[in-house]
Amino acid sequence: MSVQATIESKLTDQLSPLVISVENESHKHSRGENSHFKLTVVSEVFAGLRPVQRHQKVYGVLGDELESGVHALAIHAYTPEEWQSRGGEVPASPNCLGGSKHDK
Repeated sequence: MSVQATIESKLTDQLSPLVISVENESHKHSRGENSHFKLTVVSEVFAGLRPVQRHQKVYGVLGDELESGVHALAIHAYTPEEWQSRGGEVPASPNCLGGSKHDK
C-alpha cells in the first residue's frame, strides 16, 4: 500500500471523517517522493478541540509514517459545521522555499 493510501486508511479508521483528502505534494519539494502531504479531514471528532489539539490527534494516528519518511503534513482539520461555512474550500499550499540540506 502506498504511503498516501496508508495515511488515508489510518485516518479513516481512527477519525471516521465525513470528508478526507490526502494530496501528495512531494513533487513541490526537494526531499523526494512520499515526503510532503496536504491533508483535509472533516470529522465530528474535532468538535470542541483547538487547532493544536486537532493536529495532535492526526499526529497520534500517523506516528509511524512521521517517523519513517513523511517529512511534512499540511493539516486542515475541520468540524462539519466549519467545513460547511468554508464552502468546502481549503487554503492553497505555499511553494517550497528550499533551504533543506537536500538542496545542497
